[in-house]
Amino acid sequence: MLLTIIIVLFSLVALTALHELGHFLLARKFGVKVEEFGIGYPPRIWGKKFGQTVYSLNLLPFGAFVRILGSEEASDSKNSFSQKSIWQRALILLAGVVSFWIIAFLIFVLIIGVGGVPTAVPDDFSQEGINPYVQIFQVSPDSPAFTAGLKAGDIIDKLKVQSEKLGVVSMAEPLGVEETETNKMEEVQGFIAEHKGEEITLYLRRGQQNLEISVTPRVNPPQGEGAMGVALVRAADLKYPWYQTPWQAAKLTVQQTKAIPFALGRAIKEKMAGNKDSGLQFVGPIGIGQIMGQAINQGWGNFLTLMAMIAIWMAIFNLLPVPALDGGRLLFLAIEAIKRKPVNPKLEQRITAAFFFLMVALMAVVSIKDIIRLF
Repeated sequence: MLLTIIIVLFSLVALTALHELGHFLLARKFGVKVEEFGIGYPPRIWGKKFGQTVYSLNLLPFGAFVRILGSEEASDSKNSFSQKSIWQRALILLAGVVSFWIIAFLIFVLIIGVGGVPTAVPDDFSQEGINPYVQIFQVSPDSPAFTAGLKAGDIIDKLKVQSEKLGVVSMAEPLGVEETETNKMEEVQGFIAEHKGEEITLYLRRGQQNLEISVTPRVNPPQGEGAMGVALVRAADLKYPWYQTPWQAAKLTVQQTKAIPFALGRAIKEKMAGNKDSGLQFVGPIGIGQIMGQAINQGWGNFLTLMAMIAIWMAIFNLLPVPALDGGRLLFLAIEAIKRKPVNPKLEQRITAAFFFLMVALMAVVSIKDIIRLF
């Protein structure tokens, strides 16, 4: 448990530090003074000045930061952020966002190059050296699968049922047994459909664990849900020659970047329509940590994939035109470009501070809900 917490904290700090590194490198490229590059948040534990920048290690391990001269308050120094051209300031801000996409791309390169990228394939897919599998990718709340403890990411290897309907084997074994060992989705779905109302034992792989979990599929499931309450996919870890790996990783990064806004839009639309099972659930740092911990238990491939997805989410989130985010600051630069004069610094600071405190308050509320959900 302690090791999982350390891995989660280290991963989130590393992700944030690499984001801040993007700002740092572009600021230095354009001759802007970076006063401090900090890992963690103050109070400071250790700090050392190299050149013009203090590199610090701080007590609170929840992220990283850079202090750039003139980024918060205007400065007359030629090395100030505020004295640079609009396009240079925009690139410094965008560098942090682009860093997230670069991180996701590099993680996908590693996943594809080492283990192969999980890809949905049809039941008739067959390729030498590739072993497809049936995987659960969604579990409906309050369904038999949810109650039994099935989780997204579980791989179904075999299903077994003992039933009087299958005939008497012997006096010692009054129940008949039917087993299906398969990697085809149609056969799994057919087996479940044939045994509604009967207890089915699922033989699963969850990361490095082999599990046996019993579930009783519903005879009359709610509309829009299956008897067991799971969504399945047949997948295979497809591998590519080394020279195709960067291209495939770039394609996957673009695909996920395009898919996330559409998925979020659909979920919001369903939530507004009153669908409780829209799949939309806001989580804070505690909730993200819990999800990451579950991914670690399901294997490093799942964990790295989740890290890549978090990086893409963070890139999109930071581009939102909300003050206190990079996208909000880009919005102020756009207004400056249109008006041909900077936005009043005091007004910008007040708006940014107000939205910052709103975001902190929202994060606190979401974190409280995460804690309640845990206990």
